[in-house]
Amino acid sequence: MTIYETLLPQREHLARACRVMGKLDVTKSTYGHISMRIQAPGPGGDLVLIRARGPGESGIRYTAPEDIILVDLDGRKVAGRDDLHVPKEVFIHTQLLRARPDVHSVLHAHPATVMLFTICDKPLLPLFGAYDPQALRLVRKELSYYDRSILISDDDKGRTLAEAIQSSKACLMRGHGITTCGATVEETTLTAIRLNEVAELNYKAYLLGNPRPISDADLEAFDQGKEVEWASYWRYYCRLVDEN
Repeated sequence: MTIYETLLPQREHLARACRVMGKLDVTKSTYGHISMRIQAPGPGGDLVLIRARGPGESGIRYTAPEDIILVDLDGRKVAGRDDLHVPKEVFIHTQLLRARPDVHSVLHAHPATVMLFTICDKPLLPLFGAYDPQALRLVRKELSYYDRSILISDDDKGRTLAEAIQSSKACLMRGHGITTCGATVEETTLTAIRLNEVAELNYKAYLLGNPRPISDADLEAFDQGKEVEWASYWRYYCRLVDEN
């Protein structure tokens, strides 16, 4: 049995995360990819499972385990179907995984509402607290910016993006999309979902009038809060896609 065949549970997990992204319209059609670090024994270095592109792909909403390929940290395909190729922007994943030993999953997507804020230079404001404290923390302390609209199509561009992200969980990419990262596929995907919802609520608030951020006192109160367990959130989203 090959290493690719033994990774079927991980490929199933990654495919489900892609379907969640598609179901929630965080990204559409064939655009977007999520990856997972595979810590490989021996001198060859870590490998990466990633949603593939190419003539045989299903599109993110219908991603199956067979749509996930295995690549190395140089972005070269190691295993997967012949009609699937490495995404052009695989370097978002490989360079961030190289730069951040704490990161084991990377996501890149094109949520339209988030892009509007990068295009118009409008800030994502901390408009709510108890509604979703984790999203509040994301906007205030875990967000970075990449001020170019180019494809991250080689190692050098991947390194500049990783430098822009530094230690943050999410990055707004001007006129392009987002990149999120985390210790697990669940964390990385939930970060993207939260970021998209923050943008949607900000957008609607701007349409209604003049959005008013929550008070400094309330912000300070939430700064003392603990991280919320993500497992129940993840179960909900998995059931959302598995019911269909």
